[in-house]
Amino acid sequence: MAEHQDADELRHRLWREIDKVKIGMLGLAGGPPRHMQPMTAYIDEDENAIWFLTKSDTDLCREAGEGHTAMFCVIAKDQEFHACVQGQLALHNDRAKIDQVWTPVAAAWFPEGKDDPKLALLRFSPEDAELWVSHRGPVRFAYEIAKANATRTEPDVGGAAHIQMQT
Repeated sequence: MAEHQDADELRHRLWREIDKVKIGMLGLAGGPPRHMQPMTAYIDEDENAIWFLTKSDTDLCREAGEGHTAMFCVIAKDQEFHACVQGQLALHNDRAKIDQVWTPVAAAWFPEGKDDPKLALLRFSPEDAELWVSHRGPVRFAYEIAKANATRTEPDVGGAAHIQMQT
């Protein structure tokens, strides 16, 4: 179960999962209600940062401004890993970082390329995360659900853990 795993191991697993999945839901916490939106994540574990390219005229970019608490949620493709990461989101237009994270996918959203006047770079600095991890697979999951229904007990399908992102 996740709560029995080492915090460093879970932290590294979170970075790996974000890097594999690439897309998660990003939104600001507090303030007026806003829906989270899908965003492509570019990780930099060494800097404890997740970078996002977006348009400068979006609500997310305008409201993040110099800094705002945000949440980034990811679900692994095999659905055996779920995470909600809380941290600080801020506009951080660094051309060297834009060059580093730029991809053909990003280029599709910005017709004028890296010089597009609407291109904005956001830095998300994770502070903590809630993780839900299952190593059981679909067959074990089905067995646990059937057993739980038959015995009127909760299924053992994995566990949860809370981790701090900065060590």
